[in-house]
Amino acid sequence: MPDFPPSTAVRRLPARHRLFTGLTVALALALPGLVAAQNTDGKDPRHDEAQEIDRIVVNASPLRQTAEELSQPVEVLNGERLDQTKSATLGETLDKVPGVQTSNFGAGVGRPIIRGLDGPRVGVLSGGLGSQDVSTISQDHATAVEPFLADQIEVLKGPATLLYGSGAIGGVVNVVDGRIAERALDETVRGRAELRYDSVNQGRTAMARVDASGADGALVLHADGVYRDQDDYDTPDGEQSNSFVETRTGALGASYIGADGFLGVSFSRYDNRYGNPGEPGDPAAGEPGVSLDMLQNRFELKAGVNRDFWIFDGLRLGFAHTAYEHTEFEGADIGTRFTNDADEGRLELTHKAFGAWTGAIGLQSAERAFEAIGDEAFVPRTKTRSNGLFWMEHGQWDAFQVDLGVRADRVRTDAAGLPRRSFSPVSLSAGALWRFSDAWRLSLNLDRAERAPAEEELFADGPHVATASYEIGDSTMREERADQIELGLHYHGDRFDAKASVYHTRFDGFIYLAETGLFTPPEPGEDPLPIRVWTQDDARFRGIEAEVIAHLVDNDRGKLDLRVFGDHVRGELDGLPSGTDRDLPRIAPSRFGLDMNWEADQWRAGLGATRVLRQDDVAAGESETAGYTLVDAHFAWHWDTDNYGWEVFLDGRNLGDADARVHTSFLKDNVLLPGRNFSAGVRLFF
Repeated sequence: MPDFPPSTAVRRLPARHRLFTGLTVALALALPGLVAAQNTDGKDPRHDEAQEIDRIVVNASPLRQTAEELSQPVEVLNGERLDQTKSATLGETLDKVPGVQTSNFGAGVGRPIIRGLDGPRVGVLSGGLGSQDVSTISQDHATAVEPFLADQIEVLKGPATLLYGSGAIGGVVNVVDGRIAERALDETVRGRAELRYDSVNQGRTAMARVDASGADGALVLHADGVYRDQDDYDTPDGEQSNSFVETRTGALGASYIGADGFLGVSFSRYDNRYGNPGEPGDPAAGEPGVSLDMLQNRFELKAGVNRDFWIFDGLRLGFAHTAYEHTEFEGADIGTRFTNDADEGRLELTHKAFGAWTGAIGLQSAERAFEAIGDEAFVPRTKTRSNGLFWMEHGQWDAFQVDLGVRADRVRTDAAGLPRRSFSPVSLSAGALWRFSDAWRLSLNLDRAERAPAEEELFADGPHVATASYEIGDSTMREERADQIELGLHYHGDRFDAKASVYHTRFDGFIYLAETGLFTPPEPGEDPLPIRVWTQDDARFRGIEAEVIAHLVDNDRGKLDLRVFGDHVRGELDGLPSGTDRDLPRIAPSRFGLDMNWEADQWRAGLGATRVLRQDDVAAGESETAGYTLVDAHFAWHWDTDNYGWEVFLDGRNLGDADARVHTSFLKDNVLLPGRNFSAGVRLFF
């Protein structure tokens, strides 16, 4: 890995010292838990038992409903299922969830794509509040969220603008990290730690988290940390140059838990450095590669009241202040520096039941100041303020339920030297769910969601290296509006679980980056760049997704499950003249897969394969991608000693060493996914 200079915020240690430091920090965080655990009541601290996904409480819902009680489609990863899929990026962690795929800009960048929609249309939340990074501004910017520290990850598919604002027109991913405890612990100390090694990139990862409370349980303290050091990864065609990743992140939190609620604070730091494999440079010619150095500091305050007052029976308050910066290095030289300072506040009030109806009202306010400084500052300094008011109601009559909601936002965007733009998006939602038998339920969702254009869509004007083009925004754009209808069917039985959804979304004023066929004037030593313009046109998205789990064996010897899943989405421009190319660029390809999972008393094993189909529905000037099959396998052995548990694991990914290119990536023609990889490590639970 190349030797890069230290950033202005953090001093880099030599690689061997960094590894030692990371492991020491992880073990130091775990040690107090081990000592304290030996004084407990001898409870068996095994890995979290697998839960029925439909019965897990979804934290992204103000009413704290379970997945089974929500009419909107939702997926939840936690426990062993999360351990089996977690990766260095959020998108890769969720990549086998039906309807969810990942963007890709090398090993350090992978943002979730929900039903073909990405970027600012997908909200990424940390504990219910926006992550406030700049991953929506450019495809080479990573999210400032660490999957290895998640207690659970929730995916709300379809418009979530009703709850989380106009940016969530495609869906929301909420990472629940538990840094601020909302209820007393069941034991004095609990925690987990993990060490792992990846063969494809000689990657070393160390993770630990500890939660502890006093004798009366009123004060709960939290500490966590992750260290990651990955070299350039191997592909079937050789090493992928400039694909390294270094991550150091951690947090401290404290909560006071009372009889009627809680009050807590946390401080976290996310430090991430990674290479851009799209600009690997040429060491032989003395041309350096490009790397990105991210640093985010975040302060959070949360409070909750669980008692009756006036017409309400609960209150939740959340506030986050985020200071973000990242610098793009060209070898040892500073290229462009991005900063983003943001404040976000959220208030939710749940009201008492009125007949069959329960509900919540809420306020959300955010302010964000974004600036790019340097040669590649293609978006001007921008300040965005948004305020929103939402109201949702849930009605329940035996086997039938109705969910209604409305939200109104006011978004104001000020860009340096340009006229102010103001938007007033309004979103409406209606959902119905009918449990027409003990095993079956049918859902119907109707949504109208509006989104204010993002900074780069309005004000871009300059060369954008990540897209290898000269981008031009349109400051006269109006709100983007989506009208969606979705029909879902869910079966839950003793031998089978199954669910399927079909949806159709019509966009009025869909915003996308369009080819013009023009190029910038040639300059000495520089190739001309294609000119792309942010454009609005009507569009349609149609899709289907399904998952079936067959419980083949469930007896004293263990459990054997077969899972089959698949998804398909098609995105096209609407209303264009006959013969015009209507396909939208970088739409996720169709895929299907199957997994076989065996679980016994002390061990579990899995074998699976995912087939990604050829994507030849491409926009003008866009290349096709070939299909490929990714085969993976998992094995874990668990045992308990005294008052804590151990688990050794061995995972294999892309066992067939397939030549795989991510169609949604701007780098798909030059960058391959990692080749065959074996991950081995140990987990500790106490």
